[in-house]
Amino acid sequence: MTHSLLSPTATLLVGSLRAAIAGGGDDEAVAARVARTLEGHLTDPFLLSAAQREPDPNAYRQHVLHVEPDGSFSVVALVWLPGQETCIHDHVSWCVVGTYVGEEEETTYRLRGDRLIPLRVNKTPEGVASYLVPPGDIHKVCNNSSSVAISIHVYGADVSILGTSIRRRYDQPVSGR
Repeated sequence: MTHSLLSPTATLLVGSLRAAIAGGGDDEAVAARVARTLEGHLTDPFLLSAAQREPDPNAYRQHVLHVEPDGSFSVVALVWLPGQETCIHDHVSWCVVGTYVGEEEETTYRLRGDRLIPLRVNKTPEGVASYLVPPGDIHKVCNNSSSVAISIHVYGADVSILGTSIRRRYDQPVSGR
């Protein structure tokens, strides 16, 4: 994806992310640095164009903003209408999520035998970023609010080749702790 599709402030974000990732270290260290970097850009009202804020009435919508030429990371905007959610899934790489507009709700799970056990529910307000590092990153994200939510995701993978950052979907029954 070329920078020509990015706003000037999104181009600055990509440069900052590139520097954060180049700092090296294990996946946990890189994801933590990327989360701190992303948080610094989440209050910028010019980060996304009107087209990159467009929802889909049937499911959350993914707008691929940037894929690093070497495939080392991708930046995606997800637009959620009220009630839209992901399946329960994990990821192929580290994943950083920052809420740009509204609030997202994430439920994390642990696989025990053939069942998923809910661990916690996190609500992420505007301007806050968090990260997940596989393994043990099983979760579901949803918009339980009454207004649009937009989040910026940075994945340590090339989503233009993979089509998604999801490694596996979990269809097992969910039960109590």
